[in-house]
Amino acid sequence: MEFEHVASGLGFPEGPIACDDGSVIVVEIRRGTLSRVTPDGAISVIAECGGGPNGAAFGPDGKVYVCNNGGFEWHEAGPLVLPGNQPDDYVGGSIQRVDVATGSVETVYTECDGHPLRGPNDIVFDETGGFWFSDHGKMRERDRDRTGLFYAQPDGSHIEEVVFPLDAPNGVGLSPDGTRLYAAETHTGRVFYWELDGPGRIRPHPVSPNGGHLLVGLPGMQLLDSLAVDAEGNVCVATLVNGGITIVSPAGETRHVATDDPLTTNICFGGDDLQTAYVTCSATGRLVKTRWETPGLRLAFPK
Repeated sequence: MEFEHVASGLGFPEGPIACDDGSVIVVEIRRGTLSRVTPDGAISVIAECGGGPNGAAFGPDGKVYVCNNGGFEWHEAGPLVLPGNQPDDYVGGSIQRVDVATGSVETVYTECDGHPLRGPNDIVFDETGGFWFSDHGKMRERDRDRTGLFYAQPDGSHIEEVVFPLDAPNGVGLSPDGTRLYAAETHTGRVFYWELDGPGRIRPHPVSPNGGHLLVGLPGMQLLDSLAVDAEGNVCVATLVNGGITIVSPAGETRHVATDDPLTTNICFGGDDLQTAYVTCSATGRLVKTRWETPGLRLAFPK
């Protein structure tokens, strides 16, 4: 596939949301903002989130819910920008609610059952209005957090850790029929799925440490980031080092679509037919797009 330039100069973009007006909302993790990119490539700040805004999704109330990872150390390798360990000014992880009309930011969750959120990363809403999110955790020089997957209500009334433990869980998504939850582990290069038994409930695999089924484990030096699911049920997971999007079928078969950025971090689908794929090329600070081979899965609460 050939990718078309949309915007550059973004501060490590992630969490893209394709809007009905043709714009794309992204987070800029390094800049600490939720921002909007218009079709002509202009960038404007919607809200100052602080910390490290990461995944983002519209909720049933028309507001954007942001997974804030609390921030990173930042490094530059020539033209590339790379995130690092937990920074000295780490503010903790949180789920935030952003009013895109006013730019106001509210904190919805900072902990679960007394355990602080460490590095919330990716988010997906189900049809009932609840949402799943991953906590990637934070790395330090000699250790890193053990984390999992959470299910929560957007009004702040309920949060539950449903899956534990996972190794740096990142992208999360739901199958078209809503019966499978998918999640990618960054460092292992694995994608797992869990059979769902209603909103926020899994049917755990009886012999799996995390209750999930292994869908695929990628060979070699391939790390996984955020993901989106297409209308045919394929998991399109952003792939690091081997920069691009890895398409994983519901049966675990894989194909790779390469980009020119080793830190390709996320994908979303837009356009009238949901066949325009927007991809965040984070190390080079760009948003690109291409015509995708299949339509994306329509989100529970598009905007």
